[in-house]
Amino acid sequence: MRPERLRSALTLLTAATALALGTAAPATAAVERPAPAPHAAAAAHGLTSVTELIAQRLLLADKVAAAKYGTDTPIDDPAREAQILDDVRARAAALGLDPDAVAAVFRDQIEANKLVQRGLYARWDAHPGERPTERPDLAKEVRPALDRITTQLLAALQDTERSRAVPSCGPRLAAAAGWSAYTHRLDALHLKGLGRALPSVCSGS
Repeated sequence: MRPERLRSALTLLTAATALALGTAAPATAAVERPAPAPHAAAAAHGLTSVTELIAQRLLLADKVAAAKYGTDTPIDDPAREAQILDDVRARAAALGLDPDAVAAVFRDQIEANKLVQRGLYARWDAHPGERPTERPDLAKEVRPALDRITTQLLAALQDTERSRAVPSCGPRLAAAAGWSAYTHRLDALHLKGLGRALPSVCSGS
């Protein structure tokens, strides 16, 4: 399946699973949610270690965007992106993983993060009252958090290497992503980002 079609399919599956689990509002809303169905939790088991970290990384895009918005710092940062990909390739090789396959996963994380940043910029431009009132420190606060998730995600990719190589990975990944979308109460923008972050996780895709 082509990457574009896979992304679309995963986005739709993730959204459908999240809706089935009861996702109805972003994390900032104080609403009661129904308990998830046991079969949905069982279906998500196994790859949630990956999707939980992806969701956490995606939510940090909000802080990245808040740090950059209204400044001369661009959303795209090719030098840092290359540094991240070179680093994960080297660390993947040390873990016995395919460096290029792991780099593809992290490339998707970077693109998903930028997708959310652009969406937030558009939202803040259209609705000035929603603009962030505080500017997080990229170097001291945000990037260390991203680096911690990178380490944890590498470990999760190693732990799930076999699960990600089987034909059933795609449906189970969508179920896991739906579970993570439910637990983090992702809104439409972040659901779209989650779909963009997933296509390279299943190594057989």
